[in-house]
Amino acid sequence: MREEERIMKGMLFSPADPELKEIKRKAHHLSQRYSQTFEEQTEERQQIVQQLIGEMGKGGFMQGPIFFHYGVHTRIGHHFFANYNLTIQDDAQVTIGDYTSFGPNVTIVTPVHPLIASERRQMLNQHGELKSLCYAKPVTIGNDVWLSANVTVCGGVTIGDGCVIGAGSVVTRDIPPHSLAAGVPCRVIRSITEADSMRHYPDILADCQVPE
Repeated sequence: MREEERIMKGMLFSPADPELKEIKRKAHHLSQRYSQTFEEQTEERQQIVQQLIGEMGKGGFMQGPIFFHYGVHTRIGHHFFANYNLTIQDDAQVTIGDYTSFGPNVTIVTPVHPLIASERRQMLNQHGELKSLCYAKPVTIGNDVWLSANVTVCGGVTIGDGCVIGAGSVVTRDIPPHSLAAGVPCRVIRSITEADSMRHYPDILADCQVPE
C-alpha cells in the first residue's frame, strides 16, 4: 500500500516517503509562486491554482500569501474567499463548501503526531523499519461558513453550513450548522437566527437593503 493511501485510511504513514515529498515539493513551490504574484495577475494565479489545488470552484479569490502542504488533497467550492496568510496543511483531505470565507491568518491542520515523545521520534513501519511516523484526520467545512481572523481548525473536525467562528478560535470538535462559536477550545455560543439579520440594525444598515 502506498503511503498516500495510508493517509486517506487514517493509518500511520511516513512523511519522508519519496512520493509524498515530491507532492509536497511541488505544492510548496506553487504556493510560493502564487504568493509572489500581484492581485491583477489573474491569469497567472488561475494557472497556478489549477496545478496546485485538487479542485477549485468558480469565482474564488485568495489574497495571498498562501501555503498548501499537499494542495491536491484540498477541494474548494464556488465563490471562496481567503484573506491574507492562508495555511492549509492538507495531509488528509480538506473539503470546503460554496460561499465560504476566511479572515486573515486562517490555518487548517490535518496531521496528528503521537503524544509519547519516543513514539514521535521513531516507530517501526509496516516493513519493520525505524521511521518518523504520523497520521492525519480530514477536515470538512460547509457552505456559507465564515472563519474570522486567526482561526485554527484541527484535524477530524466538521464545521456545518452557515456557521460563524469567532476570531482566534481553535476548533477541535465538530460545530453544528448555523452556529456562532468561539474560544479556545472553540465552543458553540448560540444558534444564528433571523434575529441576527441586518434588518434589525437600522443604524448599520443605513441606506442599504437586505434582499427579499
